[in-house]
Amino acid sequence: MPATATSDSTAMWARLEDVAARFREIEQEMADPATAANPSRLQTLAREHSSLQGKINLLNQYRSAADQLQQAREVLDEADDEEMREFALAEVTDLREQIEQLEESAKRALLPRDPNDDRNVIVEIRAGAGGDEAGLWASDLLRAYVRYAEGRRWRTDVLSASENAMGGFKEVICQIEGSGAFSRLKYESGVHRVQRVPETEAQGRIHTSTATVAVMPEAEEVDVDLDESDIRLDLFHSGGAGGQNVNKVQTGVRLTHEPSGIVVTCTDERSQLKNKLKAMSVLRARLYEQQRIAAERERADFRRSQVGSGDRSEKIRTYNFPENRVTDHRIGLTRHDLDGMLDGNLDPLIDAAATAEEARLLAEASS
Repeated sequence: MPATATSDSTAMWARLEDVAARFREIEQEMADPATAANPSRLQTLAREHSSLQGKINLLNQYRSAADQLQQAREVLDEADDEEMREFALAEVTDLREQIEQLEESAKRALLPRDPNDDRNVIVEIRAGAGGDEAGLWASDLLRAYVRYAEGRRWRTDVLSASENAMGGFKEVICQIEGSGAFSRLKYESGVHRVQRVPETEAQGRIHTSTATVAVMPEAEEVDVDLDESDIRLDLFHSGGAGGQNVNKVQTGVRLTHEPSGIVVTCTDERSQLKNKLKAMSVLRARLYEQQRIAAERERADFRRSQVGSGDRSEKIRTYNFPENRVTDHRIGLTRHDLDGMLDGNLDPLIDAAATAEEARLLAEASS
């Protein structure tokens, strides 16, 4: 360690040395033929290995900089030539700054990481207060998330949708698959309030409507102890209002998880099997979300955070169309780019929420 290292920084790099030891253990286990024969275990290890790689890179950079700093100090102490001393002093100064920057990066790297950040997500959007206008607003939000996903080359798939008379959604459930999807979209959970003049408003009055967004990490089969005997399966005809649009085969699927009371309906596919698979995916995600929130609530730091609890009943943003304004109430951020946001430019809002959460965690870590 550099001679100027504080006890806090020494402890921090020692924690990263522990991470490096775990990294080596993972590599050894992944190289074991028994692990290769267990795809589920191999996938879990590969995910952990990937999540630790950034910390290992930081530790290696620190080791290199610390060695160079030690050498530069030795030259500074032993050199008789003034020009050599000036060169060594400049190098010591540069390396100290480099190590300080690495320490800041290491602090962030060691912050508690959400184990679900790399998962795909299930996004549920429901119309709230405001009647048909709320359904149109739910449709606008879905479009924004789909556009955002397209910009990141993520895959989207509408699993279930219930439309209203105006062409909006009473409820729509969408699966979004992509690296880090939950790490970005988790900040969208909550109540989204819109203020605008509906197309049907003859007097030009501004109406207020809401839609509720729930973002859940997609659960794998091993994440949820799901007993098939606890699930009631109901089949029904799916399709439109009549005529040729009605599917004469019972392809619609409704799953009821009796212990929790969770009900999932899927009619999007023409195949009963595909609808059941999609419904099971949503059911697992909802059950996993229940478990996740229950576990987080047991931790003291979950009570309140700067960016909110993520509770579905919490109003997180207001979108004001006349002023082209978006306000995030959790962090006090206002932007005048509503059109861009609805076209999928969500990064400024998500980045601000993520930065606020990181600042909160850093403050907790140093307190």
